[in-house]
Formats: sequence, structure tokens, C-alpha cells
Amino acid sequence: MRTERPEHLGNDNNVGDDATGATGDRSARRAVTVFPLLVLAAGALGLLLPGSFTGWSESVPYLLGVVMFCMGITMTPEDFRGVAKRPWAVALGLVAHYVIMPGLGWAVAHLLDLPPQLAAGVILVGCAPSGTASNVVTYLARGDVALSVSVATVSTLVAPLVTPPLTLLLAGEYLPVDAGSMVTDILKTVLLPVFAGLAVRLLAGRYVERALPALPWLSAVTISVIVAVVVAGSADAIKSAAGLVFVAVVLHNGLGLALGYGAGRLGRLGEPASRAMAFEVGMQNSGLAASLATAHFSPLAALPAAVFSVWHNVSGAVAAAWLSRRER
Repeated sequence: MRTERPEHLGNDNNVGDDATGATGDRSARRAVTVFPLLVLAAGALGLLLPGSFTGWSESVPYLLGVVMFCMGITMTPEDFRGVAKRPWAVALGLVAHYVIMPGLGWAVAHLLDLPPQLAAGVILVGCAPSGTASNVVTYLARGDVALSVSVATVSTLVAPLVTPPLTLLLAGEYLPVDAGSMVTDILKTVLLPVFAGLAVRLLAGRYVERALPALPWLSAVTISVIVAVVVAGSADAIKSAAGLVFVAVVLHNGLGLALGYGAGRLGRLGEPASRAMAFEVGMQNSGLAASLATAHFSPLAALPAAVFSVWHNVSGAVAAAWLSRRER
């Protein structure tokens, strides 16, 4: 769920006292608060009424395409110029993301001795690009929003080149991984919709501006449907595996947030940028992970992504609230 950045924010992410700032702040807080509740309700629906979603699994890639189109339509040329302005910081964020989270996924799977399907699912979550809600959580934490947007954008664009080989390398010991097919799927469900959304924004920006406030909610509802479908597909296994998966997700996400923040401090990026790094590393595009797990492994392998969808937004909101009260 990518939310449109409040236009009054600059690189230093100072929150103004004007009406626009207050409105943007309220909107962002509402999105971060409601989204995990909506996803949690969708997961409960999928668990209690799995028969209602029979045959829906084939629609998951198309639903993800809607989410990525919404992400693309919120992008502007400034997002790409931001990468060129701060190549070192963006490169550090990108490397930290694709080293820390895949490595943690593999380590957690081994530490908890997860069954093959769940282990592959946890690793796949770690190999996904940055989460689509990381930008607004960075904003709430009084972090460097511009850096957050740049890292999220680049991690999404390079996902077809990075996610499949990493998954093959780390999850191949658990299940067969068709990296070539995975590249094709990411191109179709991520890059194509993102670029389509960006093209619409560039060609019809005046009309798109009016629809921007509704896009986060469209993304939130669509991701919730994905979660409901994924949970329904593995409802029979959830009762026995949910506790173990929850522990794995909490460890994976919590260590990712901490190590991402540490990478920013180690790279001497400063406090606001380190906060952005925490969320760009620790928050994953779990919708993509769920879609890939369902298509290439099994509905059970998609369970970690479904749980991650809820938990990383809850933990992100809590961490943002705590960081926002600290001196930068």
C-alpha cells in the first residue's frame, strides 16, 4: 500500500504546523492504523470461510498488478531524480535490503527448523522488494522520506533481476525454484503495472491528482483480498503452523528493522536517513511474496507472507510512534 507523500514535506521531513501538514499527517496515520486492521479482518474471513474463496488463487497476480499500478501512479519524475542526487545513500539502502532480509529469512528458517514449504515462504518474503507502506511509516517516524521513496523505487525496479536468483540460492535447498519463470511473473505483475501507472500519471496528471486520495485505500482493500485468498488456501494448515509462522515473522521483521537502522548509522547517513533505512529494510512487499509463493510453491508457502502483511504494518506503526518522540 503506497501512500502519496504529503507535498509539504522536504528532504529534511520537517512537519509544518499549517492545515495542509495537519491534514496529511492525519491521513497518513489513518492509513497506517486502518490497513493492518483491514488485513487482519480479511485473514480472519479467509480462515473462517475458506470455501468463499475457492478458485480465487488464480486472481492473485492480477490483484497484485492493481496494487503495483497504484504505486506507479503515485510516482513522479522527482522520485527518480532523488536517486541521482544521493547515489551512495540509495545504493547502501538497496544493498542492505537485499542482503539483510534474504539472509535473515534463511537464518530464521534454519533456527526454527521450519518445514520446507514454510521455510521457502519465509525466505521468499526476505527476497522481495521494499514494502509499499514504508514511505508513510518513515514519514510518521520523522525519517528521511525522500530517501525512503528512492530506495523503495529502486528495489522494486530491480526486483526481477534480484529476487529470483536470491530465492533460488537460499530456498533451493527446500523446494525446486524456477527462477526464469519467476522473473517473467515479476515483470508482468510488478514492473509492467508500475510503468503503466507512471505513464498515466505523466499523461493525465491533472485528472490523476483528484484520484490520489483514494489510491491508498484501493491498494489496502486489494492487498486485503490477496491475504484472504492466501489464508483460505491454507486454512487447514494454519491451526498447526500459525504459531510457528508468527514467531518467524516477528523475528524476521524485528531484526530487519534493527539491522536496517544499524546499517544507516554504520554508513554515517544521519538519524533521519537511518530511520528511513530501518523501514526500507524491515518492511517487505509481502503481496508480491504471497503471489509468487502461491504460483511457484503452494498456498502454505504463502502463509508467512500473509502474516507478514499484517505484522510489519503493526510493528512499523509502533516503531514510528516511538521514533517520532525521540530527538533526531
